[in-house]
Formats: sequence, structure tokens, C-alpha cells
Amino acid sequence: MGKAERQQRIIEVVQQRGEARLVDLEADVLASEVTLRRDLRELASLGRISYTRGVARARTRHTLEPTFHEKSRIAMTEKVLIARAAAELVMDGDAVIIGGGTTTLEFATQLVGMHIQVWTNSLLVADALADASTVDLHLAGGEVRGTTRAVVGSRAERFFTGLRAPFAFLSGNGFTVERGLTTPNARVAEIDRAMAASAAEVVALVDHTKMGVESLITTVPTSHVSRLITDDRASNIVVERGRRAGIAVDVVSGT
Repeated sequence: MGKAERQQRIIEVVQQRGEARLVDLEADVLASEVTLRRDLRELASLGRISYTRGVARARTRHTLEPTFHEKSRIAMTEKVLIARAAAELVMDGDAVIIGGGTTTLEFATQLVGMHIQVWTNSLLVADALADASTVDLHLAGGEVRGTTRAVVGSRAERFFTGLRAPFAFLSGNGFTVERGLTTPNARVAEIDRAMAASAAEVVALVDHTKMGVESLITTVPTSHVSRLITDDRASNIVVERGRRAGIAVDVVSGT
């Protein structure tokens, strides 16, 4: 079992039970005490769990908002695969809306060389495409959130008014079939809603760590998500329930 798979298993066990002792995790995860302690400290530093005195406890993600740098250390291999699959939906001549996030940033890098228009509120997406001579790039103005490197606020929301792009590629802090894409931040929710409303189809880019996870505020309800792209470590239950709800769910694999 690799590190990423082992840590995801730790998170699943802790979330299912609410809390788990180190000695119990040794049997569930089949790893040594030294390895588990290292994993638990790392997961705690990323805000995925809390860990004190040999006991790991689940943390609610309803109001937890990791920074861009924290998220950039999670499931990056899977995010690249998701980004590549998403890029296959885009054709020369398209206009696409891209929201903020680590997965959407990876998606943007896949678009270099295409003859398209990109409308975004992400400083990082804009930077990734700034030198792409074939990309007609548009960046929203407004208040910059340093933790996510994205622009929010009423000015940014008005920026997308009147657009009708074929696709909006969005992510979030979590996705559940009951609520759709969610975020812990109200201002992020408003700008994501504005982007979603300005596209014919919303494509959700959601790695396995966010599938079945919900946060405080719904940004895009399930009924407005046309397609969801995730990786093969995502919960099969959530994937199948998403399909039954009418979402075209694509599962990408590295093999």
C-alpha cells in the first residue's frame, strides 16, 4: 500500500468511527507504528484530521477551508489525470469559464496551444495562460483572497454577467449527491454561482478526497452539474448515486 492510499485509508477509518487509537489503526491500515505516527502528524498538519496523544479524531469540513498551498499537496497525481480528461472536452473556438482551485489550475495548463477564450477569477489560472498566444484571456477584477489566489466580490460576479460559455469548469471543497458542490466560504459560493450561471454546462472536477464530503454552503446543486470527473479512488457508492441523479460521471485511472 502506497503512502497516498494508506493516508486515504486512515482518513476513511477515522471518519467512519469519529476517532481511532493508534493501536487500532495498525490493524486496520496494516502499517507500522512509526509509519502511522508520521502519517497522522502529516494529515493533522493538513487539517484532514486532529491527532493528539495517540488518538486521531475526525474534523468537520463544513467550515474548514485549506489554503491553496495545503490543497496543492493532496492527490496531485489524480488531479493531473482529471485535468487531462477535462481538457478533452474543449475544442478550438470554445469559450470556457474556469474557477479557482488546484485541479482547475492543472486543467488550465492543459489548454496551452488551443485557440480558445478563457474567462476566470483565478490569478493562478491567468498566470498559467498569460503567455499562451492562442488563448484570449479574461481575468475578473475585485477582491483577491490570498488563501485561494482567486478574485471574489460583486465586481467579480458582474464580470461574468451576460456570458453564455459552453462550459464552466469548477471545483470545490466537497461534493455530495444530496447537495452538489460545496464550499465553507460565502464569497466563494457567490462567485462560483455566477460562473455556473454563465455556462451552458457545469463540469465539476472533484478528486476522490472530496467525493462524499460536504461543506457549509452549496455553490452548484447536483441538478446543475452536467458532468463530474473524478479518479478511480473515489467512492463507488457516490459515483453510482451521481449517475442515477443524471450526472455524466467520468472516472479516470492512471493505469
